Amino acid sequence: KGQTLIIVVISFWKSKEILEAAMDTKIIKIDTADPDLSVLSEAANFIKAGELVAFPTETVYGLGANALEAKAVEKIFRAKGRPQDNPLIVHVSSIEMARGLISQDLDRYSNIVELLWPGPVTLIFRKNELISQAVTAGLQSVGIRLPANPVALKLIELSGVPIAAPSANLSGKPSPTSEEHVLSDMEGKIACIILSGDVLFGLESTIVDLSGSKPALLRPGPVDVERIKELLPELVVPPFVEAREEYAGLALSPGLKYRHYSPDVPLVLIEGNSGEVVSRAGILARRSKSILLCSEEYSEFYPVHIKKVVLGSRNDLYRVASNLFRALRNEENRNYSQIIAESFPENGIGLAIMNRLRKAASRIERV
Repeated sequence: KGQTLIIVVISFWKSKEILEAAMDTKIIKIDTADPDLSVLSEAANFIKAGELVAFPTETVYGLGANALEAKAVEKIFRAKGRPQDNPLIVHVSSIEMARGLISQDLDRYSNIVELLWPGPVTLIFRKNELISQAVTAGLQSVGIRLPANPVALKLIELSGVPIAAPSANLSGKPSPTSEEHVLSDMEGKIACIILSGDVLFGLESTIVDLSGSKPALLRPGPVDVERIKELLPELVVPPFVEAREEYAGLALSPGLKYRHYSPDVPLVLIEGNSGEVVSRAGILARRSKSILLCSEEYSEFYPVHIKKVVLGSRNDLYRVASNLFRALRNEENRNYSQIIAESFPENGIGLAIMNRLRKAASRIERV
């Protein structure tokens, strides 16, 4: 009888998992420049009902739930296969909404808030009791962002609640920057997907911790560290941001504790002097069937028979950033044994590009 009961229980949970995996997903197409509010209201109703909605932002597509409802937030972790000790970012539609979620004086940081919000910057503050512990992985701080994408803003407004939202991908994979990415990872797993074309930046937001004694950069992103330092001269840039040493400690923000952005095949990142990088990348690419992620400037120096994906010019790193995750998620990668990537200058958004490449890499070679 005991064995029969165990089998019945296991069968029940497996059936439950199958049903959850096979749920119907409402697909909504929205024009970013002029979002149809009547259509967007359908998506907002899912948020109000405690369901998950994937939606576009200016950085990547996000996977959203009501940040004030723990049961809704827990669905994010299940849909993504995300570790529950990895905190989420909360998206708001106004500075006033942000003010109602934290225990710090937001006016103290009015210079950075008013200049960088709405925009691709997440600020970490000490939270108040409204934010679920499920959102913050038990921490007493919370990352908050006021996105610049009109669809994201209107979704939050129509929902009437702050929306907790990591990237809308399976945990560990490169973040979704296009409609096909989010459909591939989330269709059939969540209640609703809002499609609105390719995102603008293609890299997740810059994260700055304002909850401690000194401001600290926890993740580089579209707003570069040089700009943040103009606004916060005391900004600390920990060594792990530049991958000079491993991160150790509690993860105050997403992307610190676990490996991210992994493509389907191993990625080898080559760092060092430009000429030596090109030489070493070319040698590795000739040894096995490889895809080479490179810049316009160096693409002609590689052997003709090597498969090359040009991310953009080294003089236009925003273009490189916007193409990076698309290149890492390309299904054609599965036909190759490895991806080899050039390194890029670490000025401006280049620091964020290198941060993502280092996290995606199975191996880093410094020449």
